[in-house]
Amino acid sequence: MADCPDETTTLIRKNTTQIRHGRLYLAVFSAVLGNLNFGFALVFPSPVIPQLQKGDDPRLQMDVHQISWFGSIFTLGAALGGLSVMVLNDRVGRKMSIMLSGVPSVAGLLMMGAAQNFWMLLWGRFLTGIAGGITSGSIPVYVSEISHPSVRGALGSCPQITAVFGSLALYALGLILPWRWLAVAGEVPVIFMMILLCFMPTSPRYLTMKGNRAKAVKSLEWLRGPNSDYLTEFSKIERSINSKGAQWSDLKTPLYYKPILISVFMRFLQQMTGITPILVYLEPIFHLTAISLKPKYDAALVGAVRLISVAIAASLMDKAGRKALLFTSGFLMYIAMLSMTMYTHKTPCSHGNLTLTEGLKSAYGGSTGPAFDPMTLIPLISTMVIIFGYAMGWGPITWLLMSEILPLGARGVASGLCVGVSWITAFVLTQLFMHVVEAYGLFAPFLFFSVVSVVNIIFTAKCVPETKGRSLEEIENYFRTGRTFTIIDP
Repeated sequence: MADCPDETTTLIRKNTTQIRHGRLYLAVFSAVLGNLNFGFALVFPSPVIPQLQKGDDPRLQMDVHQISWFGSIFTLGAALGGLSVMVLNDRVGRKMSIMLSGVPSVAGLLMMGAAQNFWMLLWGRFLTGIAGGITSGSIPVYVSEISHPSVRGALGSCPQITAVFGSLALYALGLILPWRWLAVAGEVPVIFMMILLCFMPTSPRYLTMKGNRAKAVKSLEWLRGPNSDYLTEFSKIERSINSKGAQWSDLKTPLYYKPILISVFMRFLQQMTGITPILVYLEPIFHLTAISLKPKYDAALVGAVRLISVAIAASLMDKAGRKALLFTSGFLMYIAMLSMTMYTHKTPCSHGNLTLTEGLKSAYGGSTGPAFDPMTLIPLISTMVIIFGYAMGWGPITWLLMSEILPLGARGVASGLCVGVSWITAFVLTQLFMHVVEAYGLFAPFLFFSVVSVVNIIFTAKCVPETKGRSLEEIENYFRTGRTFTIIDP
């Protein structure tokens, strides 16, 4: 009979497993709303500085020193927020850390929206920076820990995509809204984030690390679906976790010090590309390069290019691999930075604080500007390529790799250290940028950034591992053995 088994019939039939990613996508979306607000707050000075300079309130008009502080103090707050993540991630968990970031974010935006003097603007920027630092250290870790390996690359780029979308939203809204209403608009994604996260699960890896096995299994089942092979995945997670966490003596082992050093240097080099001062001072840079088009439209156009490039990177993350995109990113930034250096060296900007601040006032005070000159498109195109190159690799992949390669036992502390180093570097660069431009012209910082791009390419070739398609446990085993990504079952 056809139904009778023979020697070739499988005696034990395996149930077909089916992973459902719908709930996972919802959890990731809820978390990365914090990055949308981060991107919005980061570039807040770009359209706001010109509006303040042409405004009638002398208390809110700034000289070059105040402009430098207004642009850079966000990164100082982000460094503080990143260092606080070293405690928050492991004490209260990744999800709760993201939710807590909403408190300084809401307070800071309200303070800027109601600002009556320069100091209120500074305090508002500082508080939103603290929120940005917390989300920088918590969201990538949370997204990485709840994601399935098959989609972790694409989902790992979501924090960067939403940050870019937040920046683009600010540039677009800056075309039509007064600066105070821009601050009010920034409250919307924060409130939605805090509400949605109340219904999302805690990271199953964090719960397992804390010894809460039952909740960890339930969390993983919710994320993968009841018909998935979530118990097998959980057993791999459980085997790889030391619930006691990392000890100081563990830092001597390659399992800990190699991924931590790679992550720290990647975040340091990411900021040394100059991306933060370029984004924060985007409109003033376009004014100083004498682009014939209006700087505010140029900034919105660059924001759109940045969003498109991050979306492309997300689609290629699990196909081309991390290292290929990092090489492409570094090369594009090098070429664009070099062309920007040559253009600005040929047409240096004016020197002197008075000239710069008065120039900003006249540029955004309603003047028609010079006649169109095709040569002035060079800095616009170069900036687009810089942003495109950064968003293809060194933007999203450094966040993703940090969350992938850091050992679970030290992930909370190490991610906070990475964010702290990143934003301290960004603060120094953003604080010095305008002063260097005043003293030497725009070509000096862009020449420095082009050299850094070459260093990034070399660092990628020598130090960065390829993690495409690997589980977090396989990556951890790679650093433990130094030879292979495979896991040897006990």
